[in-house]
Amino acid sequence: MSVSQNPSSGFEVIFSTLQNAEDAESTLNVLNILDELLSAGTDHRIHYMISKGGSEALLSALMKNGSRSSPDYTILLPILYLVAKVGQKDCHIGKKAEEAGAVLLTLNLLKNNIQHAGRAEAYLNVIQVFAGSVSTSKHIGSNQGLDVVYNLIPRYTIKNRQTINIFTEICWECLIESPATKSFNSDLGKNFTHFPGKAEDIQSEWTISAPPLLRQLTNPTLLVHRSGHPLLHSLLCFPQTYLLNKCQESLIESSVQLMRSCLPKTRLPLTSDQSAYLFPLPGRQHDDLDMVATSDESNGDDDDDDDDKVEDDYQEAQSKDYDNDLETDLNTLCLRPATDRPKELLLQYSRLCPELSHDFLEDLDLNSQESSSSSSSDDETGPEKKTPEFLSQTEKGTSDQTKSAPCPLKVKDFYSHTGINTRSGGTKTGETREEANSSLTDDEQKNKNEGNGKCYNSPMTDLIDIHNHDIPYHEPSMYRAAAMKTKSVPGFSTLAFPDFWGQVPPPGNEPMAPRKPNIQRQKVLEDIQRFLNTDIINQVVFDLEDECLQFPPAEPDSLRFFSSFECGNLRKAIRVRRYEYDLILNADANCSQHTQWFYFEVSNMVPDVPYRFNIINCEKSNSQFNYGMQPVLYSVRDALNGKPQWCRSGTEICYFRNHFCPVRGRLRTTFYTLTFTITFKYSEDVCYLAYHYPYTYSALRAHLRLLNRSVDPSKVFFREQVLCPTLAGNACPFVTITACPPSKSYTDIHQLRNRPCIVLSSRVHPGESNASWVMKGTLEFLCSHDPIAQALRETFVFKIIPMLNPDGVINGMNRCDLNRDDLNRQWCKPDPVLCPTIYHTKGFLSYLSSIRRTPLVFCDYHGHSRKKNVFLYGCSVKETLWQSGSTFDTAALKENPGYRTIAKALDRIAPAFSFNSCNYLVEKSRSATARIVVWKELGVLRSYTMESTFNGFDQGIYKGLQTRTRELEEMGMKFCHSLLSLTVDTRALYGRSLINHMNPGHNVLDHKSHNCFEDDEPPCVEEIEYSMFPGLKGKDLNWT
Repeated sequence: MSVSQNPSSGFEVIFSTLQNAEDAESTLNVLNILDELLSAGTDHRIHYMISKGGSEALLSALMKNGSRSSPDYTILLPILYLVAKVGQKDCHIGKKAEEAGAVLLTLNLLKNNIQHAGRAEAYLNVIQVFAGSVSTSKHIGSNQGLDVVYNLIPRYTIKNRQTINIFTEICWECLIESPATKSFNSDLGKNFTHFPGKAEDIQSEWTISAPPLLRQLTNPTLLVHRSGHPLLHSLLCFPQTYLLNKCQESLIESSVQLMRSCLPKTRLPLTSDQSAYLFPLPGRQHDDLDMVATSDESNGDDDDDDDDKVEDDYQEAQSKDYDNDLETDLNTLCLRPATDRPKELLLQYSRLCPELSHDFLEDLDLNSQESSSSSSSDDETGPEKKTPEFLSQTEKGTSDQTKSAPCPLKVKDFYSHTGINTRSGGTKTGETREEANSSLTDDEQKNKNEGNGKCYNSPMTDLIDIHNHDIPYHEPSMYRAAAMKTKSVPGFSTLAFPDFWGQVPPPGNEPMAPRKPNIQRQKVLEDIQRFLNTDIINQVVFDLEDECLQFPPAEPDSLRFFSSFECGNLRKAIRVRRYEYDLILNADANCSQHTQWFYFEVSNMVPDVPYRFNIINCEKSNSQFNYGMQPVLYSVRDALNGKPQWCRSGTEICYFRNHFCPVRGRLRTTFYTLTFTITFKYSEDVCYLAYHYPYTYSALRAHLRLLNRSVDPSKVFFREQVLCPTLAGNACPFVTITACPPSKSYTDIHQLRNRPCIVLSSRVHPGESNASWVMKGTLEFLCSHDPIAQALRETFVFKIIPMLNPDGVINGMNRCDLNRDDLNRQWCKPDPVLCPTIYHTKGFLSYLSSIRRTPLVFCDYHGHSRKKNVFLYGCSVKETLWQSGSTFDTAALKENPGYRTIAKALDRIAPAFSFNSCNYLVEKSRSATARIVVWKELGVLRSYTMESTFNGFDQGIYKGLQTRTRELEEMGMKFCHSLLSLTVDTRALYGRSLINHMNPGHNVLDHKSHNCFEDDEPPCVEEIEYSMFPGLKGKDLNWT
């Protein structure tokens, strides 16, 4: 692959022409060309222009034309427009403008053109961009910039509200600490205490100019010190009085945002930011490596220099996504790196290809029952059966505690404080493993250990006997047997009822939740009132680190919480008001970050009373909870009455930035609140709340056992093996699925040995439980009697790692493994001790490549928290170079377009799939992910990440609905359908007999996603942020 690269870019030629042009016509032509280029391109093009000196060239043109005694505004106005447009994307525009002298020049030009609204607005736009840097805003303020801008108010309050909008933004950005400004702020603060009385005439100029006055209260001490309480009371009173008055919208929003920004930073009520779960890592001493020790004693009163640095870092981080993240080096994209290990080490993975060594000739002579026994003989191949060579790579650093016997398990005593289970006669349902085992005969014990035993002479028997066995591929006894072997960091001894009992999707559709107008504002005001009121209860009712508070005495009117079970996550619960609770999530084990996933039990509720729950340490800057998503709820009482369902639940849901900060270190860390209200139906109930439908490691192990038991071994070759042990000593399952040869003929055996491989993986991020439900749909479909499944088994060999991060899933983590690393960023050089599942998955893929069986498809199932629908990320050299604005001539590149085949097939057959949301860009920040490493190092053309929404869909037949487990499992099935497009005889995909199987109930062939909404969500209807610093954004004011 070879292309020619131009010695200099077109932008550099244009900039040179702009700086050297002497006549107006040439300058205007260059400006028009720049305008067209930037209007037609994306942000990537703007950032590319900046990297080539575009900002400096425009500032130079501004100085050249603006310094003349009589500026030519036919040239100057287009320059100002381009400076404002490009400056919004340049995080260093303020400093560049200061160095060029453009800041003071623009202020002087504004001062001389106050009479001209159009010119004044153009200058204000540029000053607004310059003021984005704290140091530049300080420079503006120290040169009487605020006085110049403030003089615009009486001229433009009524007719030119857009100009006042810009003025407001500039005033707020100019956060200077000079004595003059402090006095200015103080006078405004004194006058503003009478503001509500002056706002009675909504048409008055005072009402129009009040938002700029609000913005001048930049000193938080005016609000948070004792002397400032009257002002805070006035502000709080104002929005409550006019909350529903649309005419006062801009004033209300300004005052609310001002109060949010001026609340003092409050540390989370924890003893440590570190996770409550600590696991000793092999070869490492446990310490707080990810904490910033130097900031332990720091407070929230940082100086401007620190603010400026934080702001620059923030803007640079934002711009990197567009400017530098796409890979533009052709050699990096195309050259295949050397393997990360010698070929001799790859031979150990031959055991993971049992279809190549299995004696199918002997199987064909045996009856199906003997075949079944043979096929499952090494299903439980565990660490103890591995070769010494294999053990040497994974178990050298395994701690002794991971080899201990699993803790006794019991089902939670759901009824000791309620009367739900009338059939149990009030008997406690919990039992230890030893109690249950002691009552079994030898034969019964053997069956139970295999997951088939139901002869329990114990209280558990009553509970299992009333179980509804209509739940496909689920048996409580088998789940419990699998859970006994599961090893957790805290040593869980309790099963969560939904996981033990099972679930079925609710029968009806679940629409996205409507958002009440101003609901976030209402919740924010309630939170602000906490600072002023003294009637807050502030009672800790659950603490994962305090045994006394894990099972506290039941109080008549207080909820009870619990989360010490597999996949559970709730660290602390604090009762704030009678029916309101602050909840704090547990960080990923061994670190202090990654809080999003939650799953906990709640009981002792009062029916028909709205309870407000606030999860106050979320980390993502936005969430689908702002766009119609609801948490899921499971009722034990409903389950025992025949409705074992996780249902979307919750009202008054919103997600916004709060004023909390870490206990120590990282004071700049931003936390967000997820708040929702739940009204429980029953008084005597136990309910579970979760971020998404939970899917545990034990559920996977039980599911695989049931699948193995369900297939016909004479037709389906199903083999479960162990890829490797995890850090905690749990087995990472590895599954092979294909069709058995129909006869003893050499042709049939040879065809099986040469079937191409499809490699699928899932759940590398433990909080993405939706990925496991998609994988469940894939596994069940591939083991079914469906003719398409049979055709796929006869065509391909499926290699499946359904859970790449068992330890993270078990311990209720969101992003990382016990090694505190994101496993999906370790694929370049995975550590065999600290990242065993990634190390051996990559080793297996390398082994396939070494024996010339490179996978035809690799797909890693994920969940996406910021988008709707289901979509694919792939890899393409041409699309990456084109999108990045590279100077390479992509027309000279030849690339196999087959990477789009599966997405096109899914677009035809999968109603949940959005073709428009797919992209095939290779990003530097994701160079160590499975998708890119498998594509680049192993040469897999169709290497994908398949992202599934946590929320729902905005297109097709599911438009406006939240996803259920049914749609997720269906997506796993549809992905299998799409693989038929890769067969030699592609007519099979469109054969009418197969279409009938692929099209139950609706015409999927007519489904298209090309006309769906934009990929990214629009701005939230209410402002999530309140700026990096105390203040507002210009868009916060609505002047219409």
